[in-house]
Amino acid sequence: MGGQEIIPFGSSFTTYVTTTNETKNMTSDEKKKLAAEAALEFVTPGCIIGVGTGSTVNYFINALAEKKKSHVEAAVSSSKASTVLLEKHGIQVLDLNSVGNLSIYVDGADESNKYLQLIKGGGGALTREKIIAAASEKFVCIADQSKLVGVLGEFPLPVEVIPMARSLIARKLTILGGKVTWRENFVTDNGNLILDVHNLKIMEPLKMETQINQWAGVVSVGIFADRPADILLLGGDNGVNSVTA
Repeated sequence: MGGQEIIPFGSSFTTYVTTTNETKNMTSDEKKKLAAEAALEFVTPGCIIGVGTGSTVNYFINALAEKKKSHVEAAVSSSKASTVLLEKHGIQVLDLNSVGNLSIYVDGADESNKYLQLIKGGGGALTREKIIAAASEKFVCIADQSKLVGVLGEFPLPVEVIPMARSLIARKLTILGGKVTWRENFVTDNGNLILDVHNLKIMEPLKMETQINQWAGVVSVGIFADRPADILLLGGDNGVNSVTA
């Protein structure tokens, strides 16, 4: 990150900004990488870290291995894919049941609003991601700047369901106003199916999360409003900006 000035977080974690002397047109992957590397500032020596799933998280795992591996005791992973990458880098992966609560969880998001309520699950790992987020003291969300939106729902909302409930839950989601598609030829790490709900405008994320989670057959819905992120790191053309609720 040569040629950039890093202004560290203050005690309120609201002043972290990475700036450059001039605006640079960066690709989406470059922005994700910046946000992922910025999250290393939250990794403390000897910690067991919760790790999410997805392309942005892959950048974080690679950066963690390169710069912080010696300071990380182990990780709790939200997916088989992340576990493979962590172990490839020599980072031990533990079961959450053997660890208890975590100090930090780092993961990406498909969308975030200004309250740091999220849509997650584009990669299908929403249930395990939600469990690890709930077990973590601090949830650091990393993304490129395009993921910050005014209203959640432009990205299709994933819902994990047990197989026998697929049609039942699809009908209920249609009543909410969405267009439902079954993510065919995909099975979650938990052995379940994913329904993606298009064309929603989620004005009350917590209310919708609670409603859908109560339906028999739903394993988890990809709205993270009951447990939102604590800080959102957004990679952009001018570096990384932080957002707190």
